Amino acid sequence: MTLPLFFFYVFSIIAVASALMVIASRNPVHSVLYLILAFVNAAGLFMLAGAEFLALILIVVYVGAVMVLFLFVTMMLDVDFASLRQGMLQYAPIGMVVGAILLLELFLVAGSFVISPEITATAVVPMHAGGDNTRQLGELLYTRYVFLFEGAGAVLLVAMIGAIVLTLRHKSGVKRQDVFKQTNRTRAEATELVKVKSGQGL
Repeated sequence: MTLPLFFFYVFSIIAVASALMVIASRNPVHSVLYLILAFVNAAGLFMLAGAEFLALILIVVYVGAVMVLFLFVTMMLDVDFASLRQGMLQYAPIGMVVGAILLLELFLVAGSFVISPEITATAVVPMHAGGDNTRQLGELLYTRYVFLFEGAGAVLLVAMIGAIVLTLRHKSGVKRQDVFKQTNRTRAEATELVKVKSGQGL
């Protein structure tokens, strides 16, 4: 057994086991931690396959941002997950139908490689023979798909602005900080001198 094959089995076994623990764990915090472990091992599998860009994206974006956000939200919000699980069986038929469709799609994808093996040899976009895939992916994104890339960035920017606008709505009865008013106030507005007689202070 070669060293890459050994690490492939190690990463695969840990990824599958951690994915099962995400579903089987009763504590939501433990589920998020197991999901982080699954992502880390999936990144290791991507590194073994030579797709270092996907491995770094999986670590930086999903483990470093999304999963940490899930972890903080799960730990900070006092959510009663037991009450949320009640009534889940009524959605079981819909879930089984969706799962069957996804399983059928996976079988069709796997069968296409068996029926026509030459499909993997046909490259949609010609790539250079030398160089790593991160450089080639960057050249492809910023040359051929630059307008689609900028459009996706604009959509994410609009979504971010919309989330900020929705969460920063002014509500009546809630005191908010007015920085402009604070910086422009005078000494007479900020202080008040009160003459207290002897023996009548607080």
